[in-house]
Amino acid sequence: MSSDASVALDTRASSWSAGLTRRHWRILWGSYLGWIFDGYEAFALVVALPAALHTLLPADRLIDAPIFGGIAIGTTLLGWGIGGLGGGILADYFGRKRMLMISVLSYACLTGLTAFSNSVMMLSLMRFVTGLAIGAEWSTGIALVAESWPDRARPKGLGFLQSGFGAGIFLAALVWFILSRFEPLGPQTWRLMFAAGALPAFCVAYLMRALDESDQWMTALREKRWGATEQDRVPQANGSRPFTLAVLFRLPEARRRVWLNFVMSLACTTGWWAVSTWTPVYAEQLAAAQGEPAGVWGPRVALIYALGGVLAYVSSGFVADWLGRRLYLILLFPAALAVNAATYLWSGGLYIFTLIAFLNGVVTLGYGFSWMAIYPVELFTASVRSTAASVIFNGARLIAWIFPILAGTLVAKFGGITHAALIVGSIYVIGIFAPFYLPETTGKPLPR
Repeated sequence: MSSDASVALDTRASSWSAGLTRRHWRILWGSYLGWIFDGYEAFALVVALPAALHTLLPADRLIDAPIFGGIAIGTTLLGWGIGGLGGGILADYFGRKRMLMISVLSYACLTGLTAFSNSVMMLSLMRFVTGLAIGAEWSTGIALVAESWPDRARPKGLGFLQSGFGAGIFLAALVWFILSRFEPLGPQTWRLMFAAGALPAFCVAYLMRALDESDQWMTALREKRWGATEQDRVPQANGSRPFTLAVLFRLPEARRRVWLNFVMSLACTTGWWAVSTWTPVYAEQLAAAQGEPAGVWGPRVALIYALGGVLAYVSSGFVADWLGRRLYLILLFPAALAVNAATYLWSGGLYIFTLIAFLNGVVTLGYGFSWMAIYPVELFTASVRSTAASVIFNGARLIAWIFPILAGTLVAKFGGITHAALIVGSIYVIGIFAPFYLPETTGKPLPR
Protein backbone atom coordinates (compact mmCIF):
# COMPACT_ATOMS: atom_id res chain seq x y z
CA MET A 1 0.00 0.00 0.00
CA SER A 2 1.34 3.47 -0.89
CA SER A 3 2.14 5.99 1.83
CA ASP A 4 -0.60 8.34 0.54
CA ALA A 5 -3.16 5.54 0.70
CA SER A 6 -2.02 4.67 4.21
CA VAL A 7 -2.49 8.28 5.29
CA ALA A 8 -5.97 8.40 3.76
CA LEU A 9 -6.91 5.07 5.37
CA ASP A 10 -5.63 6.26 8.74
CA THR A 11 -7.64 9.46 8.37
CA ARG A 12 -10.85 7.47 7.84
CA ALA A 13 -10.11 4.92 10.55
CA SER A 14 -9.87 7.27 13.52
CA SER A 15 -11.49 10.45 14.77
CA TRP A 16 -10.15 13.61 13.18
CA SER A 17 -9.51 15.07 16.65
CA ALA A 18 -7.52 12.08 17.94
CA GLY A 19 -4.09 13.18 19.12
CA LEU A 20 -4.89 16.87 19.49
CA THR A 21 -3.32 18.36 22.61
CA ARG A 22 -3.80 21.54 24.60
CA ARG A 23 -0.89 23.01 22.66
CA HIS A 24 -2.72 22.49 19.35
CA TRP A 25 -5.88 24.14 20.65
CA ARG A 26 -3.89 26.98 22.22
CA ILE A 27 -2.23 27.76 18.89
CA LEU A 28 -5.59 27.67 17.11
CA TRP A 29 -7.27 29.85 19.72
CA GLY A 30 -4.47 32.42 19.71
CA SER A 31 -4.61 32.75 15.91
CA TYR A 32 -8.42 32.68 16.00
CA LEU A 33 -8.56 35.72 18.28
CA GLY A 34 -6.61 37.79 15.80
CA TRP A 35 -8.80 36.68 12.90
CA ILE A 36 -12.03 37.47 14.79
CA PHE A 37 -11.02 41.08 15.05
CA ASP A 38 -9.89 41.12 11.42
CA GLY A 39 -13.43 40.11 10.46
CA TYR A 40 -14.92 42.64 12.86
CA GLU A 41 -12.77 45.43 11.51
CA ALA A 42 -13.53 44.59 7.87
CA PHE A 43 -17.30 44.41 8.31
CA ALA A 44 -17.43 47.38 10.69
CA LEU A 45 -16.48 49.47 7.68
CA VAL A 46 -19.19 47.86 5.53
CA VAL A 47 -22.07 48.39 7.97
CA ALA A 48 -21.01 51.76 9.38
CA LEU A 49 -19.89 53.33 6.11
CA PRO A 50 -23.29 54.68 4.95
CA ALA A 51 -23.75 56.49 8.28
CA ALA A 52 -20.14 57.72 8.25
CA LEU A 53 -20.48 59.14 4.76
CA HIS A 54 -23.74 60.84 5.71
CA THR A 55 -21.95 62.79 8.44
CA LEU A 56 -18.64 63.37 6.64
CA LEU A 57 -19.95 64.44 3.22
CA PRO A 58 -21.55 67.82 2.50
CA ALA A 59 -25.26 67.55 1.70
CA ASP A 60 -24.68 68.37 -1.96
CA ARG A 61 -22.22 65.48 -2.32
CA LEU A 62 -24.39 62.75 -0.79
CA ILE A 63 -25.52 61.71 -4.24
CA ASP A 64 -21.94 60.51 -4.81
CA ALA A 65 -21.88 58.47 -1.56
CA PRO A 66 -21.60 55.10 -3.43
CA ILE A 67 -18.44 56.33 -5.15
CA PHE A 68 -16.86 57.56 -1.91
CA GLY A 69 -17.91 54.34 -0.22
CA GLY A 70 -16.19 52.37 -2.96
CA ILE A 71 -13.05 54.45 -2.48
CA ALA A 72 -13.00 53.75 1.28
CA ILE A 73 -13.42 50.00 0.73
CA GLY A 74 -10.99 49.97 -2.18
CA THR A 75 -8.22 51.73 -0.25
CA THR A 76 -8.69 49.26 2.60
CA LEU A 77 -8.21 46.40 0.14
CA LEU A 78 -5.16 48.04 -1.39
CA GLY A 79 -3.53 48.47 2.01
CA TRP A 80 -4.53 44.91 2.91
CA GLY A 81 -2.87 43.59 -0.24
CA ILE A 82 0.39 45.51 0.25
CA GLY A 83 0.63 44.78 3.97
CA GLY A 84 -0.35 41.16 3.53
CA LEU A 85 2.22 40.53 0.85
CA GLY A 86 5.00 42.09 2.92
CA GLY A 87 3.87 40.42 6.13
CA GLY A 88 3.70 36.99 4.53
CA ILE A 89 7.26 37.29 3.25
CA LEU A 90 8.53 38.55 6.60
CA ALA A 91 6.84 35.64 8.40
CA ASP A 92 8.91 33.20 6.32
CA TYR A 93 12.07 35.00 7.46
CA PHE A 94 11.36 36.10 11.03
CA GLY A 95 8.69 33.69 12.22
CA ARG A 96 4.93 33.32 12.35
CA LYS A 97 4.47 34.24 16.01
CA ARG A 98 6.38 37.52 15.85
CA MET A 99 4.56 38.82 12.77
CA LEU A 100 1.19 37.79 14.21
CA MET A 101 1.73 39.86 17.33
CA ILE A 102 2.99 42.90 15.44
CA SER A 103 0.04 42.77 13.07
CA VAL A 104 -2.65 42.44 15.77
CA LEU A 105 -1.25 45.29 17.85
CA SER A 106 -0.88 47.58 14.81
CA TYR A 107 -4.33 47.14 13.33
CA ALA A 108 -6.01 47.42 16.74
CA CYS A 109 -4.46 50.82 17.35
CA LEU A 110 -5.11 52.06 13.82
CA THR A 111 -8.74 50.93 13.85
CA GLY A 112 -9.30 52.86 17.06
CA LEU A 113 -7.83 55.98 15.47
CA THR A 114 -10.28 55.65 12.56
CA ALA A 115 -13.02 56.75 14.96
CA PHE A 116 -11.52 60.25 14.94
CA SER A 117 -11.77 60.74 11.16
CA ASN A 118 -13.14 64.18 10.30
CA SER A 119 -13.30 63.84 6.51
CA VAL A 120 -13.77 61.21 3.84
CA MET A 121 -10.12 61.65 2.86
CA MET A 122 -8.96 61.00 6.41
CA LEU A 123 -11.30 58.01 6.71
CA SER A 124 -9.89 56.52 3.49
CA LEU A 125 -6.32 57.17 4.61
CA MET A 126 -6.95 55.48 7.95
CA ARG A 127 -8.52 52.54 6.15
CA PHE A 128 -5.43 52.21 3.97
CA VAL A 129 -2.93 52.12 6.85
CA THR A 130 -5.22 49.83 8.87
CA GLY A 131 -5.35 47.52 5.85
CA LEU A 132 -1.55 47.37 5.85
CA ALA A 133 -1.63 45.93 9.37
CA ILE A 134 -4.60 43.60 8.81
CA GLY A 135 -3.04 41.97 5.77
CA ALA A 136 0.00 40.71 7.64
CA GLU A 137 -2.11 38.75 10.16
CA TRP A 138 -3.86 36.19 7.97
CA SER A 139 -1.04 34.29 6.28
CA THR A 140 0.99 34.09 9.49
CA GLY A 141 -1.87 32.58 11.49
CA ILE A 142 -2.78 30.17 8.69
CA ALA A 143 0.81 28.95 8.31
CA LEU A 144 1.22 28.57 12.09
CA VAL A 145 -1.88 26.40 12.51
CA ALA A 146 -1.23 24.37 9.33
CA GLU A 147 2.31 23.53 10.42
CA SER A 148 1.37 22.75 14.02
CA TRP A 149 -1.74 20.60 13.63
CA PRO A 150 -1.58 16.89 12.62
CA ASP A 151 -2.53 16.08 9.03
CA ARG A 152 -5.88 14.43 9.73
CA ALA A 153 -7.08 17.42 11.78
CA ARG A 154 -5.49 20.20 9.75
CA PRO A 155 -8.37 20.99 7.33
CA LYS A 156 -10.86 21.15 10.19
CA GLY A 157 -8.53 23.31 12.26
CA LEU A 158 -8.00 25.70 9.37
CA GLY A 159 -11.74 25.83 8.73
CA PHE A 160 -12.27 26.68 12.41
CA LEU A 161 -9.56 29.32 12.18
CA GLN A 162 -11.12 30.86 9.09
CA SER A 163 -14.47 30.90 10.88
CA GLY A 164 -12.96 33.58 13.11
CA PHE A 165 -13.35 36.01 10.22
CA GLY A 166 -17.02 35.08 9.92
CA ALA A 167 -17.45 35.32 13.69
CA GLY A 168 -15.88 38.78 13.55
CA ILE A 169 -18.28 39.77 10.79
CA PHE A 170 -21.20 38.46 12.84
CA LEU A 171 -19.90 40.38 15.87
CA ALA A 172 -19.66 43.58 13.84
CA ALA A 173 -23.17 43.07 12.48
CA LEU A 174 -24.47 42.45 16.01
CA VAL A 175 -22.72 45.50 17.49
CA TRP A 176 -24.01 47.68 14.66
CA PHE A 177 -27.51 46.25 15.06
CA ILE A 178 -27.48 47.35 18.71
CA LEU A 179 -25.81 50.71 18.13
CA SER A 180 -28.11 51.60 15.22
CA ARG A 181 -31.16 50.96 17.40
CA PHE A 182 -30.07 53.09 20.35
CA GLU A 183 -27.72 55.60 18.61
CA PRO A 184 -25.91 56.74 21.78
CA LEU A 185 -23.97 59.40 19.82
CA GLY A 186 -26.74 60.25 17.41
CA PRO A 187 -25.50 60.57 13.81
CA GLN A 188 -21.92 60.09 15.08
CA THR A 189 -22.64 56.61 16.51
CA TRP A 190 -20.65 55.03 13.67
CA ARG A 191 -17.46 56.16 15.44
CA LEU A 192 -18.11 53.68 18.25
CA MET A 193 -17.80 50.81 15.77
CA PHE A 194 -14.18 51.71 15.13
CA ALA A 195 -13.39 52.62 18.73
CA ALA A 196 -14.38 49.07 19.70
CA GLY A 197 -11.89 47.77 17.13
CA ALA A 198 -9.05 48.80 19.43
CA LEU A 199 -9.86 45.89 21.77
CA PRO A 200 -7.54 43.40 19.98
CA ALA A 201 -4.60 45.22 21.54
CA PHE A 202 -5.49 43.40 24.75
CA CYS A 203 -5.07 40.06 22.96
CA VAL A 204 -1.39 40.66 22.26
CA ALA A 205 -0.32 39.77 25.81
CA TYR A 206 -2.19 36.47 25.50
CA LEU A 207 -0.64 35.76 22.12
CA MET A 208 2.86 36.32 23.47
CA ARG A 209 2.29 33.80 26.24
CA ALA A 210 0.12 31.21 24.51
CA LEU A 211 1.66 30.66 21.07
CA ASP A 212 4.65 28.53 20.16
CA GLU A 213 6.66 29.05 17.00
CA SER A 214 6.23 26.55 14.18
CA ASP A 215 8.63 23.60 14.52
CA GLN A 216 8.18 22.76 10.85
CA TRP A 217 9.26 26.23 9.76
CA MET A 218 12.28 26.23 12.07
CA THR A 219 13.31 22.77 10.80
CA ALA A 220 13.06 23.89 7.16
CA LEU A 221 15.33 26.85 7.88
CA ARG A 222 17.80 24.77 9.86
CA GLU A 223 18.04 22.15 7.11
CA LYS A 224 18.07 24.82 4.35
CA ARG A 225 15.14 23.35 2.42
CA TRP A 226 14.44 26.15 -0.03
CA GLY A 227 12.23 24.33 -2.56
CA ALA A 228 8.69 25.71 -3.02
CA THR A 229 6.99 22.40 -3.84
CA GLU A 230 7.91 18.74 -3.72
CA GLN A 231 8.35 18.85 -7.50
CA ASP A 232 10.63 21.92 -7.48
CA ARG A 233 13.93 21.73 -5.67
CA VAL A 234 16.38 24.59 -5.24
CA PRO A 235 20.05 23.67 -5.08
CA GLN A 236 21.89 25.08 -2.07
CA ALA A 237 24.26 27.76 -3.30
CA ASN A 238 26.81 28.26 -0.52
CA GLY A 239 23.98 27.83 1.99
CA SER A 240 22.45 31.20 1.06
CA ARG A 241 18.69 31.46 1.06
CA PRO A 242 16.96 32.62 -2.14
CA PHE A 243 14.25 35.31 -1.86
CA THR A 244 10.96 33.50 -1.17
CA LEU A 245 8.89 35.54 -3.61
CA ALA A 246 11.44 34.97 -6.38
CA VAL A 247 11.42 31.22 -5.69
CA LEU A 248 7.64 31.04 -6.18
CA PHE A 249 7.78 32.67 -9.60
CA ARG A 250 11.05 31.18 -10.81
CA LEU A 251 10.23 27.51 -10.33
CA PRO A 252 7.75 26.20 -12.93
CA GLU A 253 5.47 24.05 -10.77
CA ALA A 254 5.32 26.62 -7.99
CA ARG A 255 4.59 29.39 -10.50
CA ARG A 256 1.77 27.38 -12.07
CA ARG A 257 0.14 26.66 -8.71
CA VAL A 258 0.44 30.27 -7.58
CA TRP A 259 -1.23 31.69 -10.70
CA LEU A 260 -4.10 29.20 -10.74
CA ASN A 261 -4.84 29.82 -7.06
CA PHE A 262 -4.44 33.55 -7.55
CA VAL A 263 -7.12 33.60 -10.26
CA MET A 264 -9.56 31.82 -7.96
CA SER A 265 -8.69 34.11 -5.06
CA LEU A 266 -9.17 37.19 -7.23
CA ALA A 267 -12.65 36.01 -8.21
CA CYS A 268 -13.70 35.31 -4.62
CA THR A 269 -12.15 38.46 -3.19
CA THR A 270 -13.62 40.76 -5.84
CA GLY A 271 -17.00 39.05 -5.67
CA TRP A 272 -17.24 39.55 -1.93
CA TRP A 273 -15.88 43.06 -1.51
CA ALA A 274 -17.45 44.58 -4.62
CA VAL A 275 -20.75 42.67 -4.69
CA SER A 276 -21.77 40.77 -1.55
CA THR A 277 -21.04 43.73 0.74
CA TRP A 278 -23.98 45.54 -0.90
CA THR A 279 -26.44 42.98 0.53
CA PRO A 280 -27.48 45.06 3.60
CA VAL A 281 -27.89 48.17 1.44
CA TYR A 282 -29.99 46.24 -1.06
CA ALA A 283 -32.14 44.98 1.82
CA GLU A 284 -32.81 48.60 2.81
CA GLN A 285 -33.80 49.41 -0.77
CA LEU A 286 -36.25 46.51 -0.81
CA ALA A 287 -37.64 47.60 2.56
CA ALA A 288 -38.12 51.19 1.36
CA ALA A 289 -39.94 49.98 -1.76
CA GLN A 290 -42.29 47.96 0.46
CA GLY A 291 -42.97 50.77 2.93
CA GLU A 292 -40.90 49.29 5.77
CA PRO A 293 -39.12 51.60 8.26
CA ALA A 294 -35.53 52.56 7.44
CA GLY A 295 -32.54 51.19 9.36
CA VAL A 296 -34.14 47.89 10.40
CA TRP A 297 -33.73 45.40 7.58
CA GLY A 298 -30.15 46.29 6.65
CA PRO A 299 -28.66 45.37 10.06
CA ARG A 300 -31.00 42.36 10.27
CA VAL A 301 -29.92 40.99 6.90
CA ALA A 302 -26.26 41.67 7.76
CA LEU A 303 -26.64 39.42 10.80
CA ILE A 304 -28.29 36.66 8.78
CA TYR A 305 -25.66 36.91 6.05
CA ALA A 306 -22.84 36.73 8.60
CA LEU A 307 -24.45 33.74 10.33
CA GLY A 308 -24.46 31.85 7.02
CA GLY A 309 -20.77 32.63 6.61
CA VAL A 310 -19.88 31.43 10.11
CA LEU A 311 -21.69 28.12 9.69
CA ALA A 312 -19.99 27.54 6.33
CA TYR A 313 -16.57 28.40 7.78
CA VAL A 314 -16.95 25.92 10.63
CA SER A 315 -18.13 23.14 8.31
CA SER A 316 -15.71 23.90 5.46
CA GLY A 317 -12.92 21.56 6.62
CA PHE A 318 -15.35 18.65 6.84
CA VAL A 319 -16.89 19.48 3.46
CA ALA A 320 -13.47 19.83 1.81
CA ASP A 321 -12.43 16.41 3.14
CA TRP A 322 -15.75 14.85 2.11
CA LEU A 323 -15.85 16.26 -1.43
CA GLY A 324 -12.11 16.54 -2.00
CA ARG A 325 -10.38 19.86 -2.66
CA ARG A 326 -10.93 19.95 -6.41
CA LEU A 327 -14.65 19.10 -6.38
CA TYR A 328 -15.17 21.66 -3.60
CA LEU A 329 -13.65 24.32 -5.84
CA ILE A 330 -15.35 23.09 -9.00
CA LEU A 331 -18.76 23.55 -7.33
CA LEU A 332 -17.93 26.85 -5.62
CA PHE A 333 -17.77 29.25 -8.54
CA PRO A 334 -21.02 28.29 -10.34
CA ALA A 335 -22.74 28.39 -6.94
CA ALA A 336 -21.42 31.92 -6.29
CA LEU A 337 -22.68 33.11 -9.68
CA ALA A 338 -26.11 31.62 -9.01
CA VAL A 339 -26.53 32.95 -5.47
CA ASN A 340 -25.46 36.48 -6.39
CA ALA A 341 -27.94 36.52 -9.27
CA ALA A 342 -30.69 35.27 -6.94
CA THR A 343 -29.81 37.96 -4.39
CA TYR A 344 -29.82 41.02 -6.61
CA LEU A 345 -32.62 40.00 -8.94
CA TRP A 346 -34.96 39.44 -5.99
CA SER A 347 -37.76 41.98 -5.70
CA GLY A 348 -40.23 40.06 -3.52
CA GLY A 349 -40.78 39.61 0.21
CA LEU A 350 -38.13 40.51 2.74
CA TYR A 351 -38.40 37.32 4.76
CA ILE A 352 -37.56 35.19 1.74
CA PHE A 353 -34.76 37.63 0.98
CA THR A 354 -33.21 36.91 4.39
CA LEU A 355 -33.04 33.23 3.41
CA ILE A 356 -31.37 34.17 0.12
CA ALA A 357 -28.94 36.41 2.04
CA PHE A 358 -28.16 33.50 4.38
CA LEU A 359 -27.30 31.28 1.38
CA ASN A 360 -25.22 34.10 -0.06
CA GLY A 361 -23.24 34.23 3.18
CA VAL A 362 -22.73 30.45 3.08
CA VAL A 363 -21.35 30.52 -0.47
CA THR A 364 -19.59 33.86 -1.07
CA LEU A 365 -18.31 34.45 2.46
CA GLY A 366 -17.95 31.06 4.15
CA TYR A 367 -17.04 28.58 1.42
CA GLY A 368 -15.75 31.38 -0.81
CA PHE A 369 -12.89 32.16 1.56
CA SER A 370 -12.34 28.96 3.55
CA TRP A 371 -10.58 27.16 0.72
CA MET A 372 -7.81 29.81 0.81
CA ALA A 373 -6.94 28.68 4.33
CA ILE A 374 -7.21 24.95 3.62
CA TYR A 375 -5.84 24.36 0.13
CA PRO A 376 -2.82 26.62 -0.70
CA VAL A 377 -0.88 25.58 2.42
CA GLU A 378 -1.07 21.99 1.14
CA LEU A 379 0.66 22.96 -2.11
CA PHE A 380 3.85 24.63 -0.83
CA THR A 381 6.71 23.84 1.54
CA ALA A 382 7.38 25.40 4.93
CA SER A 383 10.14 27.78 3.81
CA VAL A 384 7.79 29.64 1.43
CA ARG A 385 4.35 28.67 2.78
CA SER A 386 3.48 32.01 4.34
CA THR A 387 4.71 33.90 1.27
CA ALA A 388 2.68 31.67 -1.06
CA ALA A 389 -0.48 31.96 1.04
CA SER A 390 -0.06 35.71 1.17
CA VAL A 391 0.46 36.08 -2.57
CA ILE A 392 -2.69 34.06 -3.20
CA PHE A 393 -4.88 35.60 -0.50
CA ASN A 394 -3.56 39.15 -0.15
CA GLY A 395 -2.00 39.62 -3.57
CA ALA A 396 -5.46 39.40 -5.13
CA ARG A 397 -6.36 42.56 -3.27
CA LEU A 398 -3.74 44.50 -5.23
CA ILE A 399 -6.10 44.09 -8.20
CA ALA A 400 -9.44 43.65 -6.44
CA TRP A 401 -9.27 47.03 -4.68
CA ILE A 402 -10.35 48.85 -7.82
CA PHE A 403 -13.59 46.88 -8.16
CA PRO A 404 -15.47 48.35 -5.16
CA ILE A 405 -14.80 51.79 -6.68
CA LEU A 406 -16.02 50.50 -10.06
CA ALA A 407 -19.10 48.96 -8.43
CA GLY A 408 -19.88 52.19 -6.57
CA THR A 409 -19.57 54.14 -9.79
CA LEU A 410 -21.91 51.72 -11.58
CA VAL A 411 -24.42 51.92 -8.73
CA ALA A 412 -24.43 55.72 -9.02
CA LYS A 413 -24.75 55.53 -12.81
CA PHE A 414 -27.60 53.00 -12.87
CA GLY A 415 -29.34 54.47 -9.83
CA GLY A 416 -29.51 51.06 -8.17
CA ILE A 417 -27.48 48.03 -7.15
CA THR A 418 -28.85 45.24 -9.36
CA HIS A 419 -27.10 46.00 -12.64
CA ALA A 420 -23.78 46.83 -10.96
CA ALA A 421 -23.86 43.64 -8.87
CA LEU A 422 -24.61 41.41 -11.84
CA ILE A 423 -21.90 43.01 -13.98
CA VAL A 424 -19.13 42.92 -11.38
CA GLY A 425 -20.30 39.60 -9.93
CA SER A 426 -19.66 37.89 -13.25
CA ILE A 427 -15.97 37.82 -12.23
CA TYR A 428 -16.65 34.43 -10.60
CA VAL A 429 -16.53 33.03 -14.14
CA ILE A 430 -12.72 33.32 -14.22
CA GLY A 431 -12.38 30.80 -11.39
CA ILE A 432 -14.48 28.05 -12.92
CA PHE A 433 -11.78 26.17 -14.85
CA ALA A 434 -8.72 26.63 -12.60
CA PRO A 435 -9.49 23.70 -10.23
CA PHE A 436 -9.26 21.20 -13.10
CA TYR A 437 -5.53 21.96 -13.46
CA LEU A 438 -4.55 21.72 -9.81
CA PRO A 439 -3.53 18.61 -7.82
CA GLU A 440 -5.79 16.83 -5.35
CA THR A 441 -4.29 17.05 -1.86
CA THR A 442 -7.02 15.51 0.27
CA GLY A 443 -5.59 13.05 2.81
CA LYS A 444 -1.97 13.91 2.00
CA PRO A 445 0.61 15.33 4.46
CA LEU A 446 1.94 18.87 4.11
CA PRO A 447 4.97 19.31 1.86
CA ARG A 448 7.99 19.92 4.08
